[in-house]
Amino acid sequence: MASQSQSLLQVRDLNVSFQTYAGQVKAVRGVSFDVGVQETLAIVGESGCGKTVTSKAVMRLLDRSGGKIKEGSQILFQGQDLLALRKKELNQIRGNKISMIFQDSMTSLNPTMTVGKQIMENILTHKKIPKAEARQWAKELLELVEIPNPEMRLKQYPHQLSGGMRQRVMIAIALALTPALLIADEPTTALDVTIQAQLMDLLASLKERFHMSVILVTHDLGIVADFADKVQVMYAGTIVERGSVEEIFDNPRHPYTWALLSSIPGRAQASKSKLYSLQGAPPDLLLDLQQCPFAPRCRYCMPVCKKAIPSQTQLSESHAAACWLLHPMAPAVQAPAGIGGTAHA
Repeated sequence: MASQSQSLLQVRDLNVSFQTYAGQVKAVRGVSFDVGVQETLAIVGESGCGKTVTSKAVMRLLDRSGGKIKEGSQILFQGQDLLALRKKELNQIRGNKISMIFQDSMTSLNPTMTVGKQIMENILTHKKIPKAEARQWAKELLELVEIPNPEMRLKQYPHQLSGGMRQRVMIAIALALTPALLIADEPTTALDVTIQAQLMDLLASLKERFHMSVILVTHDLGIVADFADKVQVMYAGTIVERGSVEEIFDNPRHPYTWALLSSIPGRAQASKSKLYSLQGAPPDLLLDLQQCPFAPRCRYCMPVCKKAIPSQTQLSESHAAACWLLHPMAPAVQAPAGIGGTAHA
């Protein structure tokens, strides 16, 4: 975890709930992390684990969906408490100092507005400049994200563009004011593998060019290895493992991380092992956790796992995991074929 003096973003004990007809869904439970200056943090986990809710909480974009950030949560950006800001103050940060690439470009872009107007809207909201200057800026942004014939694309509507181009437009909107922090929520969803690789290469080069920090939210560990500096693995609204990208990929210590890595086709093929499919379903987030949340799906589950929640075990300065297998009295368990490390402390 980055030191406080080097941290651009600090999240402490974040708790987010949604009120539903069935009760209170506790989507994020006590999550804490730092993002350093010009650092990339990948938040990974399967659908419903709380990673997107965590990223939207940083932007305070949960009100319309009924999400409530609980008292005691803390989100500090450049030393400023985002949870204490009024709407007008927050709007000076959103899209300006912190920007977000949303998950589905087709639904995130306005179908009734041209691409040019949508990029210009973000610029003109924060900068008092002539429209002609904003339009030229928008054209340069399309060139920057490698969209061919940008002059024509400015006049087109989202439905006239391919999925990959729409996602590049989303990146252009997010980068319009060169933010210090970019949040990319599943930026490669529904795109083919070739386009995914192109977009990740583009994001990597733009990160270096603008000296940005990035939070990458994804369920696909395959796109993380060459892009992230740090990884945190989420399950049932909690962080079950965190570490540098090398520690997570070369020496993972939590069975859920093992399961995610084992489900990467290329990794399974390289180790000549069977592609893993995680059975079962995540726990009901309406309920309070009384045991390890992964216990019902874990092949290494012990009696203690069903009786108490494991605390974080610090494995190195940057690496920690919450698993009873890391207790000194637990039996040594070897990771599956093709996955490095052991679960014993």
